[in-house]
Formats: sequence, C-alpha cells, structure tokens
Amino acid sequence: MTVLGSSLPSFGYPFVEIALQGTRSLKMNADGYLHLILRRETVPISGPSSPASLAMSAMLPILQRWAGVHLANVMPSGSYAKGTAILTGTDVDLFISLKTSATQSLRDIYENLFKFVEAEGYAPKRQNVSINIKIGQFDVDLVPARRQDTFSSDHSLYRRRVDSWTKTNVQKHIAYVKGANRLAETRVLKLWRNQKKLDFPSFYLEMAVIAALRYEPGRQLSKNVATVLEFLRDSFPTERFVDPSNTANIISDDLTDSERRAVRDAAALSLTQNWQGLVK
Repeated sequence: MTVLGSSLPSFGYPFVEIALQGTRSLKMNADGYLHLILRRETVPISGPSSPASLAMSAMLPILQRWAGVHLANVMPSGSYAKGTAILTGTDVDLFISLKTSATQSLRDIYENLFKFVEAEGYAPKRQNVSINIKIGQFDVDLVPARRQDTFSSDHSLYRRRVDSWTKTNVQKHIAYVKGANRLAETRVLKLWRNQKKLDFPSFYLEMAVIAALRYEPGRQLSKNVATVLEFLRDSFPTERFVDPSNTANIISDDLTDSERRAVRDAAALSLTQNWQGLVK
C-alpha cells in the first residue's frame, strides 16, 4: 500500500491516494487512511487468541510456583488492558500482584523473579520496573509489585534505575486512559513512535495524547492526530506529567531532556510531511 501526495495540515480533509494493485488506486480522505491503518493494526484484546491471554496461560503456572501463597493476582496491565494495543510492536504487560505477606525487599522480589524465570528456560532482560521475556513472537514484560494494604489496589514496585521504589495503581491508570476516550488517536501515535524509533514510554505517550486533546471536543481523527503532533512540537518538552495515582511520581522524569527533544523534533518533521511520512 503506497500513499501518494497529501500534506498534513491541522484542519480539513486532505485526500490520500492509495495504490492497490497494478494501476488501480483508491482516493480517500485522511481520516479514512488512518482508520485503514488502524484496522490493519487491530490485535485481539481478549479471548483465547489474544497475545495477553496466551502470555497469561504460559506464565500463570510459573508465577504460582514462584510466589506460592503470596500471589494475589496476575493480570494484563498495559496496552491490552487499556485498549491501546497495536499489532506491530506492542508488549504484553503482566502485572504480578503480591500480598502484603511477601515481606522481602522489593529489590529482592524483583531479582528473585528474574532468577526464577531464567531457571525456567527463558532469557530475561532487566528493565526499569519490569522483566522482559519472549513468549513465541511476543515480548512480555513481567511487573512484580506488592500490595500496600488489603483494601485498595495501591501497590509498591521496584524502580531499578534509581534502586528505589514507587507507589502505583494500575487500575487507576487503566481507568484514566480508557475514560479519556482517545484510544484511536493513541494507537496512531504509538505506531508513529515505533516507526520513528523513539524512546517514549507508553503511559507517558498516553498521557501526552490526553493532555493535547483535553480541550478538543471533536472526533475527527486526522485533525486530532495533527493536534497531538503540534502539542509534542510546541509544549511537550517542558510539560510536567504527574502520575494520576501518585502525585510524587513525575512521569515526565522518565525521559531526559534530550529524549524529550527527540520526540519534539520528530513531531515537527512529521508536520511537514505527507500522511505516509506520518505512519504507513
């Protein structure tokens, strides 16, 4: 599929010509093109064929052996739970909730899980708050955390970069993203991030999309995507993003100044290109 022509203004319906087979072509507006891309990027969110379900089936028996009586729950917590997953390049996040009876330090919990899955034959990689493994063709991020009490969904988890811990609440994160009703725009921007090879953590990106569109009541996808890119170009590098479940956790600290500038520069360039230059 090839896109011919079309600029990327922040308003109106620029038309896109898509070459199909041979000399056949189809003209559609920018919204039609983006929705076509999103249909291509559709991935089962739930059910037996969902990557999240397959990862759960593979890992749950292992995690039950690892945690024993201290295991409270295992659940998808990232893009699959929020509805922002894309077929190309979305990790499966499995949030491992441990009971308060798991009294080891959070660092020891993290390291013990790493060693356990390694002994099970996986090749784990340490990340900031998660442990990455491969299950078939999918990247799976295991996120171990301990409940702060038995009555709420607040958890403490280890942050390897700073050798410390932070409070999180993935249920609030899921509700925050789904409640904003900007899933289509977020999926387009995630594909854009992946194709531009940007270091831009998913929750940070999801929050940026929501912030950019907070005063935009319209549902015209192409206009909203352009509005997000303008926000990333103009405001993002200095915008402060605070975890909605923990005001002490500054999400914008997850990127350095140079990494935020790289996002800004990519957005500025995309705003000068055609729609194929944005996502394809």
